[in-house]
Amino acid sequence: MTSIKVPPLGESIVEATVSRWLKNEGDVVAPGDTLVELETDKITVEVPSVTGGVLKQRFAKEGDVVKLDQLLAEVDEKGDGARQRPAAAPAQASTPAQPAQPAQPARAAAPPPANVSEQRVSPAAQRLADERNVDVSRVAGTGRGGVVSKTDVIDARSAPSSPAASPPQPSAPRPPAPALRAAAPGERETREKMTTRRKRIAENLLESQHATAHLTTFNEIDMSAVETLRGRIKERIEKEHGVRLSFMPFFVKATIAALKQFPVVNAQIDGDAIVYRHYVNMGIAVASEQGLVVPNLKDADRMGMLDIARHIADLAKRARDGKLTMEDLTGGTFTITNGGVFGSLVSTPIINYPQVGILGLHKIQERPVAIAGKVEIRPMMYVALSYDHRIIDGQQAVLFLVRVKELMEDPALLAID
Repeated sequence: MTSIKVPPLGESIVEATVSRWLKNEGDVVAPGDTLVELETDKITVEVPSVTGGVLKQRFAKEGDVVKLDQLLAEVDEKGDGARQRPAAAPAQASTPAQPAQPAQPARAAAPPPANVSEQRVSPAAQRLADERNVDVSRVAGTGRGGVVSKTDVIDARSAPSSPAASPPQPSAPRPPAPALRAAAPGERETREKMTTRRKRIAENLLESQHATAHLTTFNEIDMSAVETLRGRIKERIEKEHGVRLSFMPFFVKATIAALKQFPVVNAQIDGDAIVYRHYVNMGIAVASEQGLVVPNLKDADRMGMLDIARHIADLAKRARDGKLTMEDLTGGTFTITNGGVFGSLVSTPIINYPQVGILGLHKIQERPVAIAGKVEIRPMMYVALSYDHRIIDGQQAVLFLVRVKELMEDPALLAID
């Protein structure tokens, strides 16, 4: 009998919530099969079986909070009591009930039922398949050992439908958080337990508000110059380098330059000391289905514009696919959050504690502004810097934001480092 326990979950994480069991008691499992999915405050952890056999017993229910090294399940290597479900498919194929129909063997050869029972699907892929009505038995797995990954489901969903496939569902943008349970007729209220991640997000936000002297300063940026530059080069960049150039890399470069000029904004308080970091691990807030996460670009100050764009795209994709690692989520020194992608015009972002500053970006909106004594329509963006007033003075905060504004309004300066 092999014991399956809660694995190491990452730095300073000692508990997780059992979010979903992928195997039932009595199911046959192969080495590497995912048995259960655990949710921490930062990432989702898939716990595999280390041996083949039968899942004998589960010791935790979905929704239970489990501790590090706690027993989750036991796998019987001898396989006593295994569910022999695959036997039904061959019996059906060999039934001599209708010898007068020659077309029947050809139809039976289309789907491979023998592989369906053995097919392994990652939890993220199964969840996406359920949401998009994709039959995973028809999806070829490209993951390790033939496991169907989330990418396989996405590719299968976007591929042209075969005549036997179900009709495509109308595409619609999915919300960044899971949908609430539908209310029953006449039900006035519903109650839903907070996930481990949501509880930890709430705790961290409250800690930030209580542990820092929070203050926010605002400015606005004329995005005309950077819009013109981006519009001139983005197609060439994508064609030659395969990178879609958004505005975020420009802001990252401008912020790094401003942090070098005002290093206290990139610092951290440690007891009665101020720790100045001579590197920038730039956090980029990303909205995912499980909640807001802030992966960071390690040593972003050593990257060029295209490298920054590539790394941002990679982090965002892995955040939405639930494939971020603890390394991605720890060690950040400063954060940028962009509420403008959802239509926010202005906001006061909360510091990602124990950092001491966060830059908030917002929607680009055409507004009348005074230029050389004349009123012109320009694409304008409000920006906000929330900072810890314990170590950052108002003057430093304002000048930091003014420097970001200057660099974005004259992006040629970004080439001078």
